[in-house]
Amino acid sequence: MRIIRTIDEMRAAVREARRAGRSVGLVPTMGAFHEGHLSLMRRAREQNDLVVVSLFVNPTQFGQNEDLSSYPRDEARDAALAENEGVDVLFAPSAAEVYPDEFATSIHVSGITDVLDGASRGAFHFDGVATVVTKLFGIVRPDVAFFGQKDAQQILVVRRVVSDLDLDVRIEACPIVRETDGLAMSSRNVYLSPEAREQATALSRALDAASAVRESGERDGERILDAARRVLADAGITPEYLELRDALTLNTVTRVDSDALLAVAARVGAARLIDNHILKGDR
Repeated sequence: MRIIRTIDEMRAAVREARRAGRSVGLVPTMGAFHEGHLSLMRRAREQNDLVVVSLFVNPTQFGQNEDLSSYPRDEARDAALAENEGVDVLFAPSAAEVYPDEFATSIHVSGITDVLDGASRGAFHFDGVATVVTKLFGIVRPDVAFFGQKDAQQILVVRRVVSDLDLDVRIEACPIVRETDGLAMSSRNVYLSPEAREQATALSRALDAASAVRESGERDGERILDAARRVLADAGITPEYLELRDALTLNTVTRVDSDALLAVAARVGAARLIDNHILKGDR
């Protein structure tokens, strides 16, 4: 596996692959790999000749009071894990390489960034995501890019960027990978104390409870949400948000007639965690 740190070298590696007629898959990450990341790498390996994993803690998607400085970083560990999964290139640029001093462009996606994490964290968050992902697509020019369904809103934002800017890349969303007790795998789980770690399982249990109500035939949004609220309240968790949104538009849903995104965010101990389920509609 090659570790590449400059845009020029990354582009050269892709040009070489293209000349040989090889397909290119990209897994964008911020490092601190866990099984969720590794599952994306395996999916990319199955489908592509050249697999590129980007490792870049993107400063533009963090707010002033967020965890940029403390975000877990261990490049040596991440590189070993990526190599073990058959990754061809680990693209690990510096912040100065991605955002040189004269950098003055930001990409903003309207509408779907105004709710959920956009409302909770601020518009800057998805501006930062959209901008860095667009840069990565321009540098790597992948045939397909792989993202985890845990970041459901992020996937919708990236798909909108791809559609609106006519970018020639397919976006593949891969299933959430969970611990045996249901907790969605996240790099931020390392912040959890043993007590908080146990408390955090309430997020997935809340989503499971709401999903069970929907699967029983219930369509009313408030009744579905109430099942999740009770589980969170019993665990002593006050969510930043717990909402039902249309799975494609993120419009508010009051009845689950078509597919809906049930999304939750909450601070548990020292970690801010997100999770979601897709509730199937009848049409």
